[in-house]
Amino acid sequence: MAIFTSRRALLTEPANTAPYNCIRIYTLSRTAIDPQQSPSPGQEVLRRRSFAIISHPDAGKTTLTEKLLLYAGAIQIAGSVKARKASRHATSDWMEIEKQRGISVASSVMQMEYRDCIINLLDTPGHQDFSEDTYRVLTAVDSALMVIDAANGVESQTLRLLEVCRARNTPLITFINKMDREVKRPLELMDEIENALGMEVVPFTWPVGMGKSFAGVIDIAKSKMRLFKAGEDRVSDSSDTLIDIHDPALQERLGSDLKEALAEVDLIRNAMPEFNLEAFLAGKQSPVFFGSAINNFGVREILNTLVELAPPPGSRKAIQREVLPSEGKFSAVVFKIQANMDPAHRDRVAFLRICSGHFQRGMRLKICRNGKEVRTNNALSFLSQRRDILDEAFPGDIIGLPNHGLLRLGDTLTEGEQLQFTGLPFFAPEIFKLVESADPLRSKQLRTGLMQLGEEGAIQVFRPMAGGIMLLGAFGQLQFEVVAHRLKSEYGAEVRLLPARYSLARWVSSTDPVALKKFTQENIHRMAEDVVGAAVFLATHKSELDVAQQRWESIEFHALREHAGLIYQSELAG
Repeated sequence: MAIFTSRRALLTEPANTAPYNCIRIYTLSRTAIDPQQSPSPGQEVLRRRSFAIISHPDAGKTTLTEKLLLYAGAIQIAGSVKARKASRHATSDWMEIEKQRGISVASSVMQMEYRDCIINLLDTPGHQDFSEDTYRVLTAVDSALMVIDAANGVESQTLRLLEVCRARNTPLITFINKMDREVKRPLELMDEIENALGMEVVPFTWPVGMGKSFAGVIDIAKSKMRLFKAGEDRVSDSSDTLIDIHDPALQERLGSDLKEALAEVDLIRNAMPEFNLEAFLAGKQSPVFFGSAINNFGVREILNTLVELAPPPGSRKAIQREVLPSEGKFSAVVFKIQANMDPAHRDRVAFLRICSGHFQRGMRLKICRNGKEVRTNNALSFLSQRRDILDEAFPGDIIGLPNHGLLRLGDTLTEGEQLQFTGLPFFAPEIFKLVESADPLRSKQLRTGLMQLGEEGAIQVFRPMAGGIMLLGAFGQLQFEVVAHRLKSEYGAEVRLLPARYSLARWVSSTDPVALKKFTQENIHRMAEDVVGAAVFLATHKSELDVAQQRWESIEFHALREHAGLIYQSELAG
């Protein structure tokens, strides 16, 4: 098979040794910390793991999120993405439209404790229309868990998300889901993943059978097997049971399925590369696990690997310098703003990734964009929509600050130092709609809703400089449907979406302010401002953009902007 043509030499260590048992280098027991002293950021950093779950739609990402929460003890019973009326919905799918459609339309943040590690888990939307939200989430994590549907293999959205991970060298763990269904052969999947992802894959577990004959997975390092049991929505003691693969009773029970799986495992040991921690941390190698998220199977192995192998928070690049997590001074970046998490209060919450220092509730922080001060008396920790008042936090943690328009996506908060973290993208939209209120008396609610959803990044909102109807920009039709639903349900503003003549947009900038002003005046009928006041050139087709670029050599046209219209790029940079 093609899978073996590019493999390195045989594994040299005995089959029953664990190549990854000796590299649990990140965990730090609380007993190592003097109970009389407050833990330092450097000590607490080692206990943190921050990761995002990414996948193509319907691969089982949100279901896996729910089961990870279950195993970590954050919830007692797992919900369902497509729950029946009497059932629990997934914890991470808290919006009404998510419950109705059985999809995730916004990322959610959950914090839990497992094996003395604090895990910050971010569930992301799988649908391509909401990929911008996922891109921004990936800037806030240190590793990613990629979920692949075993029946479909590597799909288009998986590849797009992987490109973002590659640009940031994000370590990647792969979970092949839905083994309890009729799926592709495991060796075929390995070959496909390796070719599609362009990185080495190292199976840590291997399936025995599939579909109705799926019996469980072999732990390759331990030469033991965990037996599959269907239909569990709680954690049971039996889920920890491992059986020696050479047990005669097991061999008699599973027959040819086990024999075939053992032959494939021998092949893997001889032909696949040895797991290399440095290659994994550099984003060049991915551990692979098999399981069935909906049945709670294979989830514990994922959690253990995150604790044992995933990196703790690393350094972050700012325009001014590189910021280390062990530094004493606090710094954080706003990577997400979410409106109306609490429908009763119509609140807005800014999500911050702490990059350095020790956060303490009540501390005064500077917004580096405008020098304004923000108080943190009501800082929050999250389990999706549920939130708790937070007293302290450390690098790698995700915290929330109630936000009344003061904070924007990409804002850096510090104790006084002027810093600006980069890498939080806004992409030029691909489709456009005009938006108007169905009820003229609700125009104020519409303006408020559009401003807040634009600041959140749920959709891009443009105000024509020459006046007229507001313009929405998106990447797919579903985004418009979700925004229309949210405007009606959250703001009481029913809207009409009308066709727009524009097909592309580019942010414009220039080192010559006089030239920029002249360009704007001469093209005023094509100019708009986005939600942060950044100037945008709108075109009906690409030829208009080409003509403008040729005529105005002093003007730069950007397909990507970052923080508050202050940083522009032509493409996503690594």
